[in-house]
Amino acid sequence: MALKEIEINNNLYKVEVIKKRGTKNTYIRIKDDLTIYVTTNFLVPNFEIERLLKKSTPAILRMVEEKKKKEQYNASFYYLGKKYDIVKTNDNDIKLLDDKVYIGNNIDIDKWYRKQAKKLFQERFDYNYQKFSRKIPYPSLTIRKMKTRWGVCNTKDVKVTLNLDLIKKDITCLDYVINHELSHLIEANHSKRFWDVVKENYPDYKKIRKMLNDY
Repeated sequence: MALKEIEINNNLYKVEVIKKRGTKNTYIRIKDDLTIYVTTNFLVPNFEIERLLKKSTPAILRMVEEKKKKEQYNASFYYLGKKYDIVKTNDNDIKLLDDKVYIGNNIDIDKWYRKQAKKLFQERFDYNYQKFSRKIPYPSLTIRKMKTRWGVCNTKDVKVTLNLDLIKKDITCLDYVINHELSHLIEANHSKRFWDVVKENYPDYKKIRKMLNDY
């Protein structure tokens, strides 16, 4: 393992190189603190890693920008697709008014989000289940924060898990994810037949998938 820095566009980025015996390819990732992580085989020399980093500068800059956008997004307050300006108060509550959200200093925002999501997600889940085009068993619903997925369907236990962060997105995103996960009860994989079921229930799914990835 080695730690160094690389300069890109007059900015210095820390680089952590992790060499492993079983790694066949070289992977470049950007962490939330903008450290560049390189995972590669232990036989790859450092000069080759440096050459690859320079060659990958455009891709690295794109990843850095995505991380910055994500950080700005997470530092802001969104509710059902709308951004609110944050105003700190001494109240023990969260109140939405026009384009502003008034947040008490000691408020747990995730707890507030979870309270809103518990009712809304269940309502939208039932609504989309009732209008679903295929006959499927009624799944149990769980809500939790997830880093890499908007939803998960456990076909064996007939259980759908939705990402709490969907409460920040437009409600069409929530409806799409619900339909996506319900479709897995027909097709467990992501084959063409699966996407046909999704399209059958949510024709604009491609547009909504793009919205999900926008900060």
